[in-house]
Amino acid sequence: MEFLRIVRRRTFVSEGVYIFLNIALALTVLISTLATGTPWLAIVLVLLSKWRVLAVRPRYWFAHVEANMVDMIVSFGIAVLIYIAGQTADSNMLTVQVGLTVLYVLWLLFLKPRTRVAAVASQAGVAVVVGTMALMSVSYEWPSSVVVVMMWLMGYSCARHVLVSHTESDVRLLSLLGGFIFAEIGWLTYHWTIAYPLFFAPQLKVPQVTILLAALSFLLERSYQLYVRHKTIKRNDIMLPLIFTIVLLIALLFTGLNAVPSGGAV
Repeated sequence: MEFLRIVRRRTFVSEGVYIFLNIALALTVLISTLATGTPWLAIVLVLLSKWRVLAVRPRYWFAHVEANMVDMIVSFGIAVLIYIAGQTADSNMLTVQVGLTVLYVLWLLFLKPRTRVAAVASQAGVAVVVGTMALMSVSYEWPSSVVVVMMWLMGYSCARHVLVSHTESDVRLLSLLGGFIFAEIGWLTYHWTIAYPLFFAPQLKVPQVTILLAALSFLLERSYQLYVRHKTIKRNDIMLPLIFTIVLLIALLFTGLNAVPSGGAV
């Protein structure tokens, strides 16, 4: 009985330390961005918090980096969005930045640790939204090649994140295909970037490519889930997400044709 009490006590302490460290990381990202006026220190701190990724033999480094890419995409993206939210004189600037920090805490404590298939798919979806939103908000003056490479990295990482949860035998090939799709769409949308300001945070804008890739990723994930379960994709099962994606694509296309193109998010 005494042994069980010690185990419970250690478990409680470990859980408390885990919660404290994650909240401290999120607050550090916020404070460092506010203090420096740039996201770079926050990004460096996130990288330092990943020291355990390299605390293994060098031959395992690549595999560990791959496994942590979705979390790093979300962490870097949040740091960039907090920075962007501060590039305005709006009175709710700090409120938006604190709100993003709270969302980051929720990611670290509740969504990121989960391993069920639905949770893993949600993790990849969050990475797609946060990653593309942050990238397209700051990359309008970057070389297109850099944007394409980063979009490929996001597509590869998010696809791999989902496929690994299904013990897929062709993880590498399908992940490369996911990266290729993201890279192609990223290259196309880089030259015609249109974004919509959030009504509660006008300084933050949602690019069309974020909406498009989120819908397309959902469609592909649903199709893959059906194939894994039934070894086939029935038309009736996939029709609703397919129609939704097509209608959304048409709506974005017409919106884009009626908008004025620019070098960055508008």
